[in-house]
Amino acid sequence: MLDANTKKACKDNPSIREIKIRNIEHAIEQAELMIKESKMSQEELIFLKRKISDSRQDLEILYLMKIQ
Repeated sequence: MLDANTKKACKDNPSIREIKIRNIEHAIEQAELMIKESKMSQEELIFLKRKISDSRQDLEILYLMKIQ
């Protein structure tokens, strides 16, 4: 999840927000590739899927900042 300082920086500076959005999108893509190509244990898959879910929530927050 995004901490308070990151949220403030992203709210105040659109270029920082765009970089953060791109980084999160890339991390989600890479994690999804790992899931498809890997033979992870059930616990590892659950952990990775939870991280993807958290990252998607962060993206939603950042997208909402863009339109406000």
